[in-house]
Amino acid sequence: MVLISEFSEKLSSYLEPDQIKGVNRAYYYAEQAHDGQFRRSGDPYITHPLAVANILAEMRMDPQSLKAALLHDVIEDTGVSKAALARQFEDTVAELVDGVSKLTHLEFETIAEAQAENFQKMALAMAEDIRVILIKLADRLHNMRTLDALDHEKRRRIARETLDLYAPIANRLGMNNVRVELEELGFKALHPMRSERI
Repeated sequence: MVLISEFSEKLSSYLEPDQIKGVNRAYYYAEQAHDGQFRRSGDPYITHPLAVANILAEMRMDPQSLKAALLHDVIEDTGVSKAALARQFEDTVAELVDGVSKLTHLEFETIAEAQAENFQKMALAMAEDIRVILIKLADRLHNMRTLDALDHEKRRRIARETLDLYAPIANRLGMNNVRVELEELGFKALHPMRSERI
């Protein structure tokens, strides 16, 4: 589990101190917004957005992307509005968070009836800012890394969705490391016995 101090230290390798301060402010805002919420693993919910932002920091993403990653579930899960986020942070950050929320809704509303290829095209076209897709990929990657906390059927559904939708999107964007990890984690969740032999 990543700590905010370790995350800030990582950011200091490529961001200015005032930029890090702004990212940390987004962390504390998200921590307060998610207060009392927990992941299925029992971990405080804030560990998830921090892990997502950490994945993006490994890619040396810009401060707005990092803030949006830290805040990506705030609109969805806490009732904070897009307008409230825009008042607290830049409009760009609020737009990114809103874009991730819309992609999440699209995922749940259309996955059953849409073919994977069409979903991929729609998701890529719908995101006005490619950073929305990058945040969503980092979100999915962390969720796949922590899949064991879920029941068997939910793990299988999420793994199938990851292999059908998210790994191909990562591939289209040339994010080979992300694609490979998503595929390996998806295969392991769908075929645990076979993956042990490989």
